[in-house]
Amino acid sequence: MPTFVHSALLWALPVVGLPVLIHLINLMRHRRVRWAAMEFLLASQRKNRTWVFLKQLLLLLLRMAVLAAAVLMVARPRMPERLGGLLRTGRTHHLVLLDDSFSMSDRWAHTSAWDEAKGVVRRIGAAAVEEAWPQRFTLLRFSRAAVSDSARPDLLAERVDRQFLERLDGDLDRMEVSQSAAGPLAALETIVQLVADAADEQSMVYLVSDFRSRDWDEPGQLKEALSRLSDLGARLHLIRCVHTARDNLAIARLVPGRGIRAADVPLRMEVTVRNFGRRPARRVTVLVEADGSPQPAVEIEQIEPGGSVTQSFSVRFATAGQHHVAARLEIDPVAADNFRYAVVEVPAEQRVLLVDGDPGAAGARYLQAALDPGGPVSTGVRPRIVGPRYLSLHPLQAFDTIYLLDVPHLEPAAVEALESFVASGGGLAIFLGPRSDPQLFNEQLYRRGRGLMPVPVAGPRDLLVDRLRKAPDLEVTDHPIFHVLAGRRNSFVAMVNVERYFAVAEQWRPEADPAVRVIARLRNGAPLAVEKPFGQGRVVAFVTTAAPEWNNWARGNPSFVVAMLEMQAYLAGPPPADTSQLVGTPLQVTLDPARYAPPVRLLPPDGTQTGTIQAQPDPDGLLKASFAGTDTSGIYRVELSPKGASPSSRSYAVNVDPSEGDLAMADPQTLAARLRGVRYEWIDAAEFRYGRQDYAARHLGHVLLYALVVLLVGEQLLARSASYHPAARAASLAHGGAR
Repeated sequence: MPTFVHSALLWALPVVGLPVLIHLINLMRHRRVRWAAMEFLLASQRKNRTWVFLKQLLLLLLRMAVLAAAVLMVARPRMPERLGGLLRTGRTHHLVLLDDSFSMSDRWAHTSAWDEAKGVVRRIGAAAVEEAWPQRFTLLRFSRAAVSDSARPDLLAERVDRQFLERLDGDLDRMEVSQSAAGPLAALETIVQLVADAADEQSMVYLVSDFRSRDWDEPGQLKEALSRLSDLGARLHLIRCVHTARDNLAIARLVPGRGIRAADVPLRMEVTVRNFGRRPARRVTVLVEADGSPQPAVEIEQIEPGGSVTQSFSVRFATAGQHHVAARLEIDPVAADNFRYAVVEVPAEQRVLLVDGDPGAAGARYLQAALDPGGPVSTGVRPRIVGPRYLSLHPLQAFDTIYLLDVPHLEPAAVEALESFVASGGGLAIFLGPRSDPQLFNEQLYRRGRGLMPVPVAGPRDLLVDRLRKAPDLEVTDHPIFHVLAGRRNSFVAMVNVERYFAVAEQWRPEADPAVRVIARLRNGAPLAVEKPFGQGRVVAFVTTAAPEWNNWARGNPSFVVAMLEMQAYLAGPPPADTSQLVGTPLQVTLDPARYAPPVRLLPPDGTQTGTIQAQPDPDGLLKASFAGTDTSGIYRVELSPKGASPSSRSYAVNVDPSEGDLAMADPQTLAARLRGVRYEWIDAAEFRYGRQDYAARHLGHVLLYALVVLLVGEQLLARSASYHPAARAASLAHGGAR
């Protein structure tokens, strides 16, 4: 049975009875009048009655057909595929968009969304083989379309013959669900162009997907692409391969945490697990490997629905260089997001410069003991004690952090070198003391807020003893330097006594510079430790001594050692960001042409060998190479060719997009409201059967238009034949006789 785009207009079909009604009204106006001449005419009419009646009946039917054709043309009928195909001369083109993002690996019972999707494609291909008229078949996977705008489909306008189904089965058997998070937009835009370039074809577009909420909650661009396909006359089928949203966990993050990074020193790592389910996830186990060796598992007690939990663990690498860390979860519906990889650059040690203005270097010796106590425990920090003149005479870039300890004077060249060092990412700590000159710090280091010193100082002050409140002299905040010490029950912080400090200038206000932050105060509210960013680096200033001259902090108090090690880790730089790349993103390698030759080769995680390519020079004078084959997650190695040295390699971590692990599904009714105006059919994969619900993509409106024109011409000709039209000459004589 045909269907109609505007079925409501079928209520106008009774208008076809209008000619009959007019004819009946005209019959009612006839009157019987006896007349001798008329008797002769009636006798003649009886001889031709049958022929006249047939012409009048045919004319009446034609007029009814004209009205019916006009109503049906506006209602836009669509015939079933097998009947509609008889009315067209072009071929049918089946265009299948196959979602192969890793959420399609969602498994249940003995099947998966991917298996259901491939079954739908097979049924479409099998039905196309059975059709009598010419058929074409195009298959495009989401991941293939997302690679580039000019991505070639897996099958492009393939001619459907008796051997086609065998070829299609072979292609589908070789296809595996990808680790990509590619959405449908790129594939739809590619298909829009194919449909627009083949206007003579009957386009049948099948979007076979799991229709997750992350892609379809705000389908603005998707709706635009679907509307363009619909306007081009394509028949749209949205085929859903999943019926239920299952709970799923994903490792969303694996990065180094806060702490000192050095060889043979425990390195703190952080792993974040996200729960995409609707129920709490309890007793989650994360398995960890470091350079391929199993590490103690990380246990997470509970993760709330839609929430995430970050847990820390430690790994130790005996040597400097690049090292690999991997984390994985136990099996759940989607496996790809259960794995996460990280590449960690571990230096041999952290080099620290202790610049002490005291000839006896008392403050430097206490800091050296805290940062590098020696013995069997290694902190990875190698401090060096020097005087202030060192800053003017030697390069500073070899050091990670610099400490200024009670410095009485700095040469302009030293100040310039320090500013360059911190601006390029170095860390600077400042401790004041009895030799510190307020004028020096205000004019050379503070410089009205433009220099290294976070605050201007006024001069030394005594912290008066409070015999009534007996509050701790030191009050710390939850800053990375003090986060281990923060809390009311920390007795070591309460044991710190401060006798003397430098007061901050009265005119300074914290709100004047939002970048400056007070991270520790004295009992009277005066700032004790202040920090500020400077370029790419950081500065932390203490307005008291590092040595136990104005305070007793460094004299046997464990909190001093903890705070100094945490400050060293903080000043050496923030924890490296997640530098891993997403699956499918080209891997960019940049080389110094003075150190490396152009040949480079990529080794994927599976160990397969790839060809060597030549890195090309860029406008900046560097060599650059790009590798597009990052289709799976894992550790990729790039083999390099150093000049005058043996081959070396660099490692890169490639991970899946964890947001693709959200298995929440788009609601069909909500989606219909969001796609209002787009003509499509929503079908579940298990119920999809080609031929039962498919219709010809071309409407029959054009056929009815041609039929209407023919009917109107025929009606006019028959009306003229059935009516009385005197000859022109007879009409002329009649006019002459009247005169």
